[in-house]
Amino acid sequence: MNIRKVIFLLLAPFIVLSCNKKKEGNTMNSGYIKIAVDQTMAPTIQAAINLFESENEAIVEPLYTSEREALDLLRADSVRLAVTARRLTTAERNYFYEQKYQPEEIRIALDAIALIVHPSNPDSIINVQNVKRILTGEAKQWNEIYPGSGLGNIQVIFDNTNSSIVRYANDSICRDKPLSSDLNALNLNEEVVEYVSQNPGSLGLIGVNLISDPNDSTVVELTTKVKVMRVTWNGHPDRFNAVQPYQYYIYTGQYPFIREIYVILNDPRGELPKGFTRFLISDRGQRIILRSGLLPSVMPVNAVKIRD
Repeated sequence: MNIRKVIFLLLAPFIVLSCNKKKEGNTMNSGYIKIAVDQTMAPTIQAAINLFESENEAIVEPLYTSEREALDLLRADSVRLAVTARRLTTAERNYFYEQKYQPEEIRIALDAIALIVHPSNPDSIINVQNVKRILTGEAKQWNEIYPGSGLGNIQVIFDNTNSSIVRYANDSICRDKPLSSDLNALNLNEEVVEYVSQNPGSLGLIGVNLISDPNDSTVVELTTKVKVMRVTWNGHPDRFNAVQPYQYYIYTGQYPFIREIYVILNDPRGELPKGFTRFLISDRGQRIILRSGLLPSVMPVNAVKIRD
């Protein structure tokens, strides 16, 4: 028998099963859906999808994209579920009400914005005030933050202009001042890590989910390429008052740049989108979030201080 025929016969049951899942009507635990996910949450949401699919007759196809596009897809009814780093605005909520929808906003986790620098950078402790000075363009040279630094220009790197990180920097860090026009945008968080790992004068902002899971070999590899900065509210930062975005410091609120992660759900029939949301806030779903290094929203966490 032809080897191609053998492979086809072996795979045929799985192909039929996959097709049947797409053809069948959705229920809370079966069917096929697309969801839109802020790409900074990709590692955790993908882990949740993998487990959910393994336990149910369901296919959840994620579209990992920018926060703005995720919400645009939800508004256009291209998806019924979006994972974002904020709630709906009043205008967005009113749009759904006008369409006779009642969207739900379910917080599933807390994460953080991590600041990363090149491993050779000797200065990795900073306060919020100086981060704001850098992002607004008030401070453009490393020696304006760390006198004596010979690194030259501060090259600030984001993922992309429509990302939740840029919005957070604008809304929650800079607030009363606009972001500097000198900031640089790439596309993905992984690209930010690669750029910073190759440019000693750079400063990258990424979602901590990319580097928060100590059990993920990819995460371990990424964290060897860059240095994660310690951040504090204190006007005189030092290694005793500045912390990295570990779960414990997100839990206590000591780390300054914390975000809430939401599922925005527009599923009036209560089908597979709602079933997957229930899974995310269930004990099993929240444990996936806990293992990924983020802070689960609806389950208790042991407060264990992490030492360097």
